[in-house]
Parts: sequence; C-alpha cells; structure tokens
Amino acid sequence: MFTDTLVESEITNLIQSALLEDIRGGDVTTESLIGRESKARAVWIAKQDGVVAGLEIAKKVFCQLDNNLDWNTIFKDGDWVKKGNVLAEMSGLCRAILMGERVALNFAQRMSGIATETAMFVQQIEGLPAIILDTRKTVPGMRALDKYAVKAGGGQNHRMGLYDMVMIKDNHIVTAGGIKNAVSFVKEKHPEHIIEVEITSLEEADQAIAAGADIIMLDNMPPEIMKEVVLRVEGRTKTEASGNISLHNVREVAETGVDYISVGALTHSVSAFDISQKIKEII
Repeated sequence: MFTDTLVESEITNLIQSALLEDIRGGDVTTESLIGRESKARAVWIAKQDGVVAGLEIAKKVFCQLDNNLDWNTIFKDGDWVKKGNVLAEMSGLCRAILMGERVALNFAQRMSGIATETAMFVQQIEGLPAIILDTRKTVPGMRALDKYAVKAGGGQNHRMGLYDMVMIKDNHIVTAGGIKNAVSFVKEKHPEHIIEVEITSLEEADQAIAAGADIIMLDNMPPEIMKEVVLRVEGRTKTEASGNISLHNVREVAETGVDYISVGALTHSVSAFDISQKIKEII
C-alpha cells in the first residue's frame, strides 16, 4: 500500500524548474552587489519548534548553483528542533548562497510544515494502533516531496497516484453499477493491485466486505458507525477513516478501531515552518 516517494531524477527536474522560475536571466540584485568569486558562510536557523524536513533537498538546490558548496546538516529530516536551533551551515560562493535562498527555503519550509503537522496528528493518537496516512491532495509537481515530508513526521503514505493502487469511489461505483460489479471488474483486469472501496453506510460496508475489498474507506462517518463497521469486518479487511479529520477529533476516530486514518489537511492546507537564512561572514 505504501511506496517510497523520492525519485532522484524527478527531484532534480523539480529543483531546476524552481530555480529557472526564480532566477531566469539572473539575479539582478545579487549580481550587482556581489563579486563572482566572493565566498561566504551562512546558517539556517529554526524560528519555531517542530519537525524539520527537506534539508537535503535544500542542499541540492544550493549545489545546483555551486557544486563545490560545503553543506553541513546539523539536524536530519524527521528531527524535532527548538526555536533558535541552527539547522545547517554552508560555505561557498556568496552569489549561490543568496540566489538559492528563497527556492531552498520554499522547499524546506513547506516540507517542515507538513512534517510538523503530521507529527502532531501522530502524537494525538499515541498508544493506539491506527496509522496516519496522507492523500493525493498535494501541490501539483511536488507530490513526492509532500509525501516524503509526511513520512518524516511519522505518518505513512497512501497511494502515490492513480497507477499504484485501486481506489473505488462513489462515482466509480455508480458507473460500474454497484460495489460488487466494481470490485469484480477490477479483480479481473488487475488482480495484482490492492483494492480499496469508499463506503458511506453499513449496507455499503457489507457489500464491500462480501465483494472481497482489501480495504474499506469509511467516508465522513460518525464514530459510532465506524465502530459498527469495524465490528462487522472481523479482521476480513482493513479499514480507513477519512473525511474532515482534525487534531480535535482524530483520537476519537482512532479509538473506533480503524486501521488507518487519512488526513488531507497534512498537505492541502499546511502552514510553512519558519526558517531564516543568515550570512555570518564573508570568507
């Protein structure tokens, strides 16, 4: 069900695209003020408490501009940090350090925000067996990084895309003529794939179980109905709660006995983690 998220070639292309978007023909400010061979030492500082992610992505950004840049990561992705902690140090061409700053921070601040939010959800259900999952509600082109950040925060990844797992949702069920038909058609054509079926009622839960679904998604169900579904499943299939999950209700949802809890908010409305870059000296 879960997949590794970082593909080197995809990340390189994404970084190059982001740098092109920001720099294009050149950084008119930096190139007017800083000599081509001037070197500097700079640090990244956490401006809040939380979980960091994306520090190695940041390094790759700067190294695209200065392949001799020396980057020392003091904390690693997935670490809890405190406000004021120095996250990383770098030394190299001053132009590269300044030109890469915003792109590198954009990646790391978003990823650290996702990791921090994920860690908060994981903490809320501590001691319970449910697993926090992400969704496909990601920034276009940045799904690999968004999902990597979820893992850094202690969550796990749901499907990467439409290609690596079957998710039969309400519109699929309507077009297939029911849950039984939908599951049957997919099993015939793609028996190698895990099949998840979205259900909204006890009746649909029974149909999905009988059809042989591997996972049933309990969509926007009240906790008392979730508990009933879990009882009916009797271990024959996995269960996933989804829809309007928040830090305020996630523990109550986990206490129903579901196996997974998917949270769109981890990636679709994340708050950036505050990091600042400071040049310490010209060398």
